[in-house]
Amino acid sequence: MTSPDIHVLPAHVARLIAAGEVVSRPLDVVRELVDNALDAGATRIEVEVDGGGLRLVRVRDNGAGIPAGSVGLAPLRHATSKLSPQARSVDGVTTLGFRGEALWAAAQAGELHVVSRPAAQVGACEVLAQGEDVQVARASAPAGTTVTVRSLFARLPARLRTQAPAASEVREVTALLGRYVLHHPALHWRLTVDGEVRLTHAPSDHRGAVASVYGPLSANRVLAVSGEGVGGVVSRPELTRARRDRMHFSVNGRPVLAPPDLERAVIEGFAELLPAGVAPLCVLDVTVAPEDHNPNVHPAKQVVALADLTGVAARVRAAVAAALATHPLARALPELRPAAQPAPAPGHAAFPALTLLGVYQELYLLAQGEGDLWVVDAHAAHERALFEHLTRALDAEHPAELPEPELLHLTPEQLARLHERGPELQAWGLTIEDFGAGLARLRTLPAALAPLNVPRLHEQIVESALGDGPDPRRAVLAQLACAPALKAGMLDLGRGQAVLDALAGCEHPWACPHGRPTVLRLSERDLAHAFGRRGARDVPRGRDAAPTGGPGVSGS
Repeated sequence: MTSPDIHVLPAHVARLIAAGEVVSRPLDVVRELVDNALDAGATRIEVEVDGGGLRLVRVRDNGAGIPAGSVGLAPLRHATSKLSPQARSVDGVTTLGFRGEALWAAAQAGELHVVSRPAAQVGACEVLAQGEDVQVARASAPAGTTVTVRSLFARLPARLRTQAPAASEVREVTALLGRYVLHHPALHWRLTVDGEVRLTHAPSDHRGAVASVYGPLSANRVLAVSGEGVGGVVSRPELTRARRDRMHFSVNGRPVLAPPDLERAVIEGFAELLPAGVAPLCVLDVTVAPEDHNPNVHPAKQVVALADLTGVAARVRAAVAAALATHPLARALPELRPAAQPAPAPGHAAFPALTLLGVYQELYLLAQGEGDLWVVDAHAAHERALFEHLTRALDAEHPAELPEPELLHLTPEQLARLHERGPELQAWGLTIEDFGAGLARLRTLPAALAPLNVPRLHEQIVESALGDGPDPRRAVLAQLACAPALKAGMLDLGRGQAVLDALAGCEHPWACPHGRPTVLRLSERDLAHAFGRRGARDVPRGRDAAPTGGPGVSGS
């Protein structure tokens, strides 16, 4: 990108654009210098702030740079490369800066140091300016421009005393840089405060910018917006705030304080998807013809006047509505929680009586009980029922002698465990004898296990019994309960009801033998909150209710 020559605007043009004091705080310096960097076509912008900006503000970019022949004019008032000397140019501003007051104002308020070099120029130039004193010299520097402002307001003690605390100014600068990142996500950005990096962003899209500024959780909840003269992102209906502080707009690349009409247009685009009194997150870039907006109505150019505000608002509303219409917007349920395991009252089972409602994905059972919605993992539940059945049967029957003992290969670790566990295994019906040469002879099985239709039954029993777990009996039964338990695709309503009945008869129905939950529950109260219901339904019930005889629980 080539940089046009800088010239001083005639007085009659300068009078048209002098809209007030440009630099009244460090934040203003940062804004003006970043605008200049963007106008220079920079792809990498680095901002440094020390002492809240009063000690130092530095903006470094890799933009077009200032030619040697113009660099001495840069700190003069109303010297600019962004407007022609004709008065009509003020009516068609196409850049973020245009008044030619930023560097001049910074030199009036502090000590200005500019080092700049266009890529095609041999050697850089530097400018030192303080008040009306301007000095130009040769320097060595990479392509681009670095502007440093030191000792802001040091010569203006009255102004210095009225500055905000450093921490407050840093907060404002960080928020400002965040807005530039949101509206210019394709650039490299970095903010350093007192030597500490506070904000970094690598080139990406609007979603990536939201991740850099507000975090990945927010970024995962935004939708792309694309319409006539409108682009950006808007949050899904579940991501809202009580305030409108995360509704961001730019006009022709300039971050602005949005007219209430545009904020209202976004909210109207949600229609009934957005509850009253809340606002979404949005980052919207509005593009209008240069002659249809006026950025010259505020010293900081944060407020712009739009010639057709009603039309722009209508386009914003339509773009937001279209983005929402093309995405499934069902909200996630409140978090399903593993069911608590209460001590059963005398004469009552701990597991609730569940009524089967349906089958989901041929694996999960949906049921209701105690006023709650229950989701049952049919495989885990069936596994638990089989495990307890095998446990009871194992103790009730004598071992079964195999018609022909079976020889099995064992690893050295398994042989060592066999010598250690042999008597324990034989006590519950599993007789394995060391046969030498890495072989073992299986002579008896628990009678409850012998008829099981499980592939490689004998191998699985021996492998589990001689595994590294601390309880070989439990390991064997858990393994054999898992194999025949219902799998995905095997479930229907009839089998589902049988699983619920079997689970209700278990001594420990809440988890499978491997420790996974068998059931999750969702209280009606949580559902009511998720749907925004209040009133009669907002009452603790089911397992949310207070224990019998305990203190009551009121709805929130």
